Amino acid sequence: MKPVKVEFLFDFGSPNAYLCHQVIPSIEARTGAVFEYVPILLGGLFKLANNRSPGEAFAGIPNKQAYDRLEATRFIARHGLSRYRFNPFFPVNTLKIMRGACAAQKLGCLARYVDVVFAAMWEDGKNMDDVPVIAATLAAAGLDSEKIMALSQDPEVKAVLLHNTQSAHDHGAFGSPSFLIGQELWFGKDRLRDVEDEILRLNPNP
Repeated sequence: MKPVKVEFLFDFGSPNAYLCHQVIPSIEARTGAVFEYVPILLGGLFKLANNRSPGEAFAGIPNKQAYDRLEATRFIARHGLSRYRFNPFFPVNTLKIMRGACAAQKLGCLARYVDVVFAAMWEDGKNMDDVPVIAATLAAAGLDSEKIMALSQDPEVKAVLLHNTQSAHDHGAFGSPSFLIGQELWFGKDRLRDVEDEILRLNPNP
């Protein structure tokens, strides 16, 4: 049986997408599934879906904000994600690094790029909207920062990010992290268990 493919619709600006990224390898190991990383632009998706960031949407609901922090703390503890640090520059405009992700995908180095940028955002607390910071971060990790950043300005690469974002909306997504298995959608890190259940339903003998 072919491995189950899960599309992971992500934006580096989402701390919950980072947390999912850290847990995905263990799900792949347990189930044999393959997670395909699909870069989207969260700000663009919010506009398409008439959605707002949780910080804005729940600004007047202190108990909801407190619970979200508690739930994140529980998730971090459960999975031993001790490197996580909230980014002091949050919210970060991620347009440059999401276009960079599409460029890295075209260059065949998306997996490494994703590891590096997620770590810069949610472990090292870097301002990943700043071009010199982005370039230095990629170069320090052994990536061809000049090539990636130049290609990120290519109209075809920009179109890929727009297409991915529109497609995410068309499949019912309204935020990140979101997951697609076929036409079925799941949203949020707290749905990873459901995603794993669906993988095992489709492939009970990994």
